[in-house]
Amino acid sequence: MTDTLTGLLRQETLIKHSRFIVQAGPVASAEAATAFVSAASQVGATHNCWAWRVGDALRSSDDGEPGGSAGRPILAAIDGAGLDRVAVVVTRWYGGVKLGVGGLVRAYGGCTASALRDAPRLPLRAMAELDIACGFDDLGRVHAALAAVAAEKASETFEATGVRLRVRLPADQACALKNQLRDATRDRVRCAAAPGPAQAWSGPTL
Repeated sequence: MTDTLTGLLRQETLIKHSRFIVQAGPVASAEAATAFVSAASQVGATHNCWAWRVGDALRSSDDGEPGGSAGRPILAAIDGAGLDRVAVVVTRWYGGVKLGVGGLVRAYGGCTASALRDAPRLPLRAMAELDIACGFDDLGRVHAALAAVAAEKASETFEATGVRLRVRLPADQACALKNQLRDATRDRVRCAAAPGPAQAWSGPTL
């Protein structure tokens, strides 16, 4: 299990007269990460360098700094903090003193790591969706089982022969729910994985 940020953060650092501002936040997708970068970038700044990770998808940019001196260190700081589904923009205003490639790596990576080190976190949990079919007589037992595993009811459809529900819950609770439904209804309830994406995640989104 990894973590994401609970919300937006901003931290400012002065390094050899250059002003660095780190802005970071949780993102749910590559599209949300791109939007975050666009919104956080400062017009008129010398550089707006950035990186983001959403699962296996990742991107970074040096925005005019020497290759590999900004975007990659920012991404390395995200990974080093054990975070996922996070975007970071580090804005620099040049202060008249050149830092060199090594100095830039330390500056961009260091100020990002510092900002993320004590940032409030929220655990990311894999989520699953299940389709449940039950008779009217078992509906109360089904609702009780859903409450026991903190499952969210996405839809509930009443038909002539019974009720169909789609629920969302932490993936590691799916087996427990199936077992509870089987035991509570003497295996009268049908429960199957809902069609669609194999996995989603719980956590904050922008």
